[in-house]
Order: sequence, then C-alpha cells, then structure tokens
Amino acid sequence: MDENYTGFAAFYDEFMDDIPYDDWSEYIVSLLKEQGIDEGLVCELGCGTCEITKRLQAAGYDMIGIDKSEDMLALAYDKFFDEGINGIMLLNQDMRSFELYGTVNAFVCVCDSLNYITDENDLLKVFKLVNNYLEKDGLFVFDLKTSCFFEEDYGNREFTDESEDAILRWENRYDSKTRLNEYNLTITYATEEGDDVINECHVQRAYTLEEIKELLSSAGLKFIKAVDYDTKKEPDAGTKRLYVIASEGYQEGKTYIGG
Repeated sequence: MDENYTGFAAFYDEFMDDIPYDDWSEYIVSLLKEQGIDEGLVCELGCGTCEITKRLQAAGYDMIGIDKSEDMLALAYDKFFDEGINGIMLLNQDMRSFELYGTVNAFVCVCDSLNYITDENDLLKVFKLVNNYLEKDGLFVFDLKTSCFFEEDYGNREFTDESEDAILRWENRYDSKTRLNEYNLTITYATEEGDDVINECHVQRAYTLEEIKELLSSAGLKFIKAVDYDTKKEPDAGTKRLYVIASEGYQEGKTYIGG
C-alpha cells in the first residue's frame, strides 16, 4: 500500500486475511499473459506486505516491490525469511517519485493502492513514471475502488472487526461531491502494561474511468481496456472494483531508461 501505514501495519495482515489474494493474483497473471507478458521483470507499486508480490514470483516473474511504508516492508522481509522466499527486491519509495535501475516488462498496482493518490496531478506523476520505466510494449495493470463501492459498501458507516490480539473499529465518511472517503481507524490491543490504542486516518478517492483514461493519455500510456472484476465484463454503473489495463506508449526518439 502506498499510504504511509505506521501502527496499523503490524495488524494489517491480521485484519485483511479475507482478501482473496490467490484469486487476484491468478487474474493478474491471466491479464499479463493475455497481453504476451509471460516472464521477465514485473514491479508492484504499493506492494505492502507483498502477498501479491510473492504470488507473482511463484508464477514465474522476477519481482520488484515498491512501498512508501517502512513498517509494511519490514513485515514483508520477515515473511520472506519465515517462508524461505528469496530474490524479490524491495524499495522503500513513494510511487509518485520512484526510481528504478532500468525498465521492466510490467507494472502492477492493486489492492486499491492508487485510490490513496487523491490528487490528479500526483496520479499523473505516477503514470508518467510508469511510462518512463516500461519496456516498449510493456504493460500496466491496476485496480481501483469505484464511487459505487464507497457509496454502497462503505458510505457513512462504522465497522468493527476482532482478531485474537486486537479490536479494529473504523468509521467511514464518504463525500459524493469530492469522491473522497475518509477512514478513521482505532485499534485496541493488549500489552503487558494493559490495553494500548492506535489511531490513524486514511483517505481514498474514487476516480471515474474517463478521468483515468485522460490521465493515462496525458502520461503517454495507451489505454487497452477496463474490466469489472466481479463480472469480468465491461464496467457499468454497478461496478465496484475496476481493473484497468494499459500499455507503454512507445514514442520514436524518446530516451528509455535502461535501453
């Protein structure tokens, strides 16, 4: 995730254990292979604790993970050690200003990481960097929560989730005019000295597909298609999670990083 997770990072995997990482990873691999990306370097932006990253490596890709949160990456390293995973490069960078040593075959950014980029100019920066570091004919696959998701699933609601070690309460405030959703998280957990509390606030923005298409074009990327994740068909007003596939906008005379 590209949000700067701090205290919540330690509990992220614990409370996100219902995310269908296997299904999402299989779908991402199918999209990559559908467009001819069967192997090579793939970079995941907003990789978090690397649940997707490690699955894409297992599918045969050489993986790089980028995330702004040191705490999330530290958990990923612990996971790699415990599971005997080697060969994944992790970079502690902001996706709005990341740097790579060369180009990659594909970028992946899922688990609604791009919804955390709430300013259009910042999102354009991400897209421009993706275009700069993509190989000719390289691919960009990313997902987004839609306004339908925020309105129907979150809205102005409060949720509570409990694990063996902690209680998570989170309040949502969605503004349909700005399309900003504010999450106020409160985590209560036991320590030797008694209960402790973590409070964090996170904000996501819903983008329209037209806005995304315009930003991709402005960044020099070529829009290929958009898919409703649940139906695997063209998105409509009821789409809640949108997958977008774009390709490198190769330009004659452009200097490509790494070749």
